[in-house]
Amino acid sequence: MAATASAGAGGMDGKPRTSPKSVKFLFGGLAGMGATVFVQPLDLVKNRMQLSGEGAKTREYKTSFHALTSILKAEGLRGIYTGYWGLRMEGRLWVGSSRPWPDMLTPLLLRLSAGLLRQATYTTTRLGIYTVLFERLTGADGTPPGFLLKAVIGMTAGATGAFVGTPAEVALIRMTADGRLPPDQRRGYKNVFNALIRITREEGVLTLWRGCIPTMARAVVVNAAQLASYSQSKQFLLDSGYFSDNILCHFCASMISGLVTTAASMPVDIAKTRIQNMRMIDGKPEYKNGLDVLFKVVRYEGFFSLWKGFTPYYARLGPHTVLTFIFLEQMNKAYKRLFLSG
Repeated sequence: MAATASAGAGGMDGKPRTSPKSVKFLFGGLAGMGATVFVQPLDLVKNRMQLSGEGAKTREYKTSFHALTSILKAEGLRGIYTGYWGLRMEGRLWVGSSRPWPDMLTPLLLRLSAGLLRQATYTTTRLGIYTVLFERLTGADGTPPGFLLKAVIGMTAGATGAFVGTPAEVALIRMTADGRLPPDQRRGYKNVFNALIRITREEGVLTLWRGCIPTMARAVVVNAAQLASYSQSKQFLLDSGYFSDNILCHFCASMISGLVTTAASMPVDIAKTRIQNMRMIDGKPEYKNGLDVLFKVVRYEGFFSLWKGFTPYYARLGPHTVLTFIFLEQMNKAYKRLFLSG
């Protein structure tokens, strides 16, 4: 990651003026939500593949392409945005509305998805805390924190953001998984807020933080791997002489970083996904904890099933990182130009 604050005139302490903390948090959330609009279908495919063949070696989907085409065939184009738009369809009517879908003019906030709510909570917190800590630990002469300190900042911000975003993550996992269940077993959440209310009412408020530990562990692994691999990849590309410090270099470094981060974090991610989607069987949870998930996946589905959904996860992670920081940089530049210049 890089510092994303925009510099203006010098402040009282000699450091450049930057946007207020509230604006940093706001821009972080908006950037993550904007990126999610483009990558949500890949997140759906990844979640479905991680849940397919659960408890058995027979996989529901052979490849990512097979998963995507199966979802499109069974659920239609809107099926790949399950968990994105807040309302689901039955026939030509959106559940929760008496109006046909072509005439729906429901405000965006009322259709806020689990995917967008996750970004509004997780990314807002993560990027906001990262930027605030980064600036606070930057020297008065503008010297940035060292690499290890950057890693600590990133892991701290990631773990905190993951804790705040876990309820939306639980809703997202369940909403994206609903379409693969038999009709009589579907939870049928109308929208993300309906999901959160029903989970609290039917299973208790603590269920909203089910899988919190592996979610936070994943965030720590992702941020540590991302920081190390992104900075090293970017430096390697710049040293090669074929790249300059521009969007193309950032994109290539992000994709290399995404490959490393995906390989490192997927076992933790599949544990998180299974725990957040699990049901109670005879009053007992399907899994005891994250380690129990990993042992059962290896035992019943094979070792390499820990990386089930690798392709869509990887294809999502790189572009999402690039888009998030492109949106963030553009908003910071606009804020600097409008409010900090002069």
